Amino acid sequence: MMHANLMDNYFNLNSVYTEEDFKRHFRIRRHVFERLLHDVQQVNAYFRQKLDRVGHPGFSPHQKVIVALRMMAYDSPTDSIDETYGMFEPICLDILAEFCNIIVQLYKDEYLYEPNQEDLDQILRKAENHRFPSMIGSLDCMHWNGKNCPTE
Repeated sequence: MMHANLMDNYFNLNSVYTEEDFKRHFRIRRHVFERLLHDVQQVNAYFRQKLDRVGHPGFSPHQKVIVALRMMAYDSPTDSIDETYGMFEPICLDILAEFCNIIVQLYKDEYLYEPNQEDLDQILRKAENHRFPSMIGSLDCMHWNGKNCPTE
C-alpha cells in the first residue's frame, strides 16, 4: 500500500506531484534519484525487493532509498518515518546505514576526495560572489590529513 502511494504520488505518468515538488520534498532531482536507485540495486541486494516470511512483498527499493534520503535531508526522526512510510525504527536505521555504506562504496572515487588548490579557489570565488568571503574557514576539515596540521 505504501509503495503504491509513493508511486502514484511521485513516479507514475500522471503522478500527483511535479518534478519540482519531488526536488523540494527529497532535496534531489528525480533523474538523480533514479540513478541512485539503479546503482544501489545493482551493487547491494539489500535494496532489491524481497518477499517476507509469509510470502508478501517487503519494502520496495523506492521506499528504502526515499526513507534514507528523507532521514538525511531533513534529519527526520525515525518515528516520523514510521508514521509516513510504515517502517519501524530498527528498519529505518538499517536502511540508512546500508545506504550510506553503499553510497560511499559507489561514489567515493568520483566525489569524495580532498580538495586541491583549484577546488578551493573555485569555492572561495563562489563564496565571495555571495558575500561570504571567509566561508572556507568555517568548513569542518578535521578529517583531512594535512602536513601543517597540529598533532597535539
